[in-house]
Amino acid sequence: MKKMLFVLNPNAGTRKARRVLADILEVFCRAGYMPTVHITACAGDATRMVEKYAQAVDLVVCCGGDGTFNETVSGIIRSGAPTPIGYIPAGTTNDFASSLDIPTDLVRAAENIVTGEPVSYDIGQFGDRCFTYVASFGAFTRSSYATPQNMKNVLGHAAYVLEGIKDLSQIRPLHIRMELEQEVIEDDFLFGAITNSFSLGGVLTLDPERVDLSDGKFEILLVRTPKKMGDLTEALQALQRKQYDCHMITFRKSASIRIFTDPEMVWTLDGERAESEGIVEIYNRHRAIRLIQKG
Repeated sequence: MKKMLFVLNPNAGTRKARRVLADILEVFCRAGYMPTVHITACAGDATRMVEKYAQAVDLVVCCGGDGTFNETVSGIIRSGAPTPIGYIPAGTTNDFASSLDIPTDLVRAAENIVTGEPVSYDIGQFGDRCFTYVASFGAFTRSSYATPQNMKNVLGHAAYVLEGIKDLSQIRPLHIRMELEQEVIEDDFLFGAITNSFSLGGVLTLDPERVDLSDGKFEILLVRTPKKMGDLTEALQALQRKQYDCHMITFRKSASIRIFTDPEMVWTLDGERAESEGIVEIYNRHRAIRLIQKG
């Protein structure tokens, strides 16, 4: 039988994975896998377990949200193993899974893993940490890690919005100098994202014609600080229409980015808080993971 490490975050989303866990494991057992189940107990637990066992198994399956998937990928990278990853999205937002059309039905997602094939995708390196789909700063990014889990479970996406509204009075312009491969951008920004995804926060969707998850480059979306109410309206309309050529928005691609910021500015990596010391080096790890997708 093939060996599999199954990593489960029991508190992800509405905890629906608990209710169908036996059905999910049955799918893998019938496909010839012998699963070892690890239930995460704290932050960083998934990374440590995957790093320890990735070399010894044929497949690592993550059942959880964006944060659990980030930890699973981090464990694979640290292990140096070419082990493919299966993703069963059980979180509240599941941005990366949305970009890849992975089913939200957990049993169907498991069935797709056993019938699929590994596809290589890029991930990001932020200092000594990995991110699978976004490194962001500014307006509303705090809500992804500050929202209590019980609110996420009950209210879903609305919980993020409510938490974000609480922070509106504290939003201030962020002065950023960003060195890309071909140019330097410097201005005051309301929001910024270095991303490898079609979906951000389950609310903002990027133009799929302008996003490639395995081209070795990030998509960079920057929203300038509005000087008048009309500016904010223009930016929101442009984002909704996926038209990034207005003066309020900068949209670029780059494989590496060096960013100079306020040392106290907080980042969000795949929904989790990240600190910086004023200078951040971000680079694209081209096709660094092999994710199982339905053929």
